[in-house]
Amino acid sequence: MVSQGMVSLTKSLCITTPRIRLKNPKMIHNLKTGSSHHLRVLCTKMSQWEPSPFIRSSAQEAGNIVLEKTSNVFDSIVSESAEEEQTTTNSHQQAQVFKWPIWLLGPSVLLTSGMAPTLWLPLSSVFVGSNVVSVLSLIGLDCIFNLGATLFLLMADSCARPKDPSLSCKSKPPFSYKFWNVFALLTGFLVPTLLLFGSQTGLLGSLQPELPFISSAVLLLPYFILLAVQTLTEILTWSWQSPVWLVTPVVYEAYRVLQLMRGLKLSAEVNAPVWVVHMIRGLVSWWVLILGMQLMRVAWFAGYTSRTTATNQQPESSVTSK
Repeated sequence: MVSQGMVSLTKSLCITTPRIRLKNPKMIHNLKTGSSHHLRVLCTKMSQWEPSPFIRSSAQEAGNIVLEKTSNVFDSIVSESAEEEQTTTNSHQQAQVFKWPIWLLGPSVLLTSGMAPTLWLPLSSVFVGSNVVSVLSLIGLDCIFNLGATLFLLMADSCARPKDPSLSCKSKPPFSYKFWNVFALLTGFLVPTLLLFGSQTGLLGSLQPELPFISSAVLLLPYFILLAVQTLTEILTWSWQSPVWLVTPVVYEAYRVLQLMRGLKLSAEVNAPVWVVHMIRGLVSWWVLILGMQLMRVAWFAGYTSRTTATNQQPESSVTSK
């Protein structure tokens, strides 16, 4: 009986030979080439007396694997970042090249649409008398200027934006600037309106004789329309936080001076009273004064920007020196 038990035990041990599954198929090649790497073996079926395999790998081999993987990861990250920087630089250079013609195209559009018709177009071809046709012709000239000014401001906005499109450009004018601009626009609107209303109603006896409606429309209706367009444009630049908020009033006020000078020439054609001529001269003086203040604001803003840049560079230079 004892011998039969030993025989059955021997048979069971021979039958339960463990089956081996390699976790990595490359290990077979290592076995064939005689590599000294340790193999990780998983036994799917083992005898109950055999302990579970415990595979030890050397710390040096593990460190080599980690270092190799880490170096590859860093190399890939550095290469990817270098490629992204190169791509970004190329795109910025291309965008800057496309912006170069705008520096000449924008002022050319402003000159062609605004100054050329006013300076070289004879008034006799536009003004045919104190009638509706003359009013519409003068408004058409100002509409051409408004289109050119809009294109100019859009081009100036694109040039003022940063080279990197991912950077946000939010330029907010100060409250004092908004206040004085609104004050100048309201003054330029209310003064001629009150004078015309006083002459029509007889409240101001010194403003006689009164100016007919068609004649007043020829002289001042394009002026009022341009004031409304400037107000709307400035409000949009403030709400959009566009960098051209400092240039917008300069563009419109320079043309307004030419517009009022044209009104002085037309005052003789419509036989305007003396007080109307003095009123237009006063408006010309007012807007020349406002235009000078705007130019001083531009100079102040340039100085403020340079001071801010110098202040920001001083801490950086002190840190690098330390």
